[in-house]
Amino acid sequence: MNSKTKSLLKILTIPLIIFIVIGCQSKTEEKNDAKDVLELDTIAVNAVKVEYREMTLSKSYSGSLEGEEQAYVVSKITERIVGIKVRVGDYVDKGKLLVELDKVGATSQYYQAEAGYLNSKKDLERMQALYSEGAISQQMFDGTQTAFNIAKANYEAAKSLVELTAPISGVVAEIIGEVGDLAMPGMRIITIAKINRLKAIFNVGEQDIMSLLVSQPIEVFSELKPDLVMKGKVIQISKSADVESRTFEIKGLITNSNDKWFKPGMFCRVRITLKNQKASLTVPSIAIITNGNDRGVFIINNGKAYFRKVTVGITENNYTEILSGLKENENVVTLGMNNLKDGIPINLIN
Repeated sequence: MNSKTKSLLKILTIPLIIFIVIGCQSKTEEKNDAKDVLELDTIAVNAVKVEYREMTLSKSYSGSLEGEEQAYVVSKITERIVGIKVRVGDYVDKGKLLVELDKVGATSQYYQAEAGYLNSKKDLERMQALYSEGAISQQMFDGTQTAFNIAKANYEAAKSLVELTAPISGVVAEIIGEVGDLAMPGMRIITIAKINRLKAIFNVGEQDIMSLLVSQPIEVFSELKPDLVMKGKVIQISKSADVESRTFEIKGLITNSNDKWFKPGMFCRVRITLKNQKASLTVPSIAIITNGNDRGVFIINNGKAYFRKVTVGITENNYTEILSGLKENENVVTLGMNNLKDGIPINLIN
């Protein structure tokens, strides 16, 4: 082969080689681009398996406290308050004088009754002396005795209207009236309560009432001191709902703390277990989404995500009970589900 022919072959071969190299590079880039497109079409997600766990439905309600035994000091007449002998928190024995009303007032009749009593007492003392000497008959003495008894009863009744005493032994839980106030018939001035044990009064809706029973355990705490929890039980369940609120009044009984921290009249929270049940199928609550009018989860099957409608039960500690729609060990998406569509490929990263 002469030199001219060799030179011609070289000239023709070099472009051919360049063409082949460029073609190979183009095919490689096309493959890489296709791979990138495939990766971009998948959604990165986290998933967990559907599993059985024990579920308990507990709820807490707002309530208030009152003494297990509670009584009120109430005025029966219209007179001004002239004295209050106790302070909130004082312990009082039954019969202790707590409130004095004006004895000179028009409605008290205290001094009139007192005068009648003192006069009849003196008459009785004179008649007793005469009777012991045989100077008067039995009939006259009995008449004087009867008059004295009536006068004494009238005096004690008048006195009880202006000197208000403790109806029970206990702690002064509340004082409503003040010296100088005009007390009216039926007006509550002081509340006395026994606080060794307290009643927790709260209301529940009609959806919960069927889950409550007398003697059912309760826990009572205050948001002011949430770590102090007192245990007790339900002692009374209302048989009918309040007409306005459509709720039922429940009364529970607890033993007060040793330092008697809980006081009548305080607001409280009442926690009660409404439902205990055996292990149920559950998923993390964050896995449940709304798709149109349906609630459901995205499950993973053969590398793709599919929306599955579910029926849910109770929720506890960030897990939700699944009543229908899932089986144990199925994988449900817990992160990235908002970007999913039915049948879209996924990239499981956990």
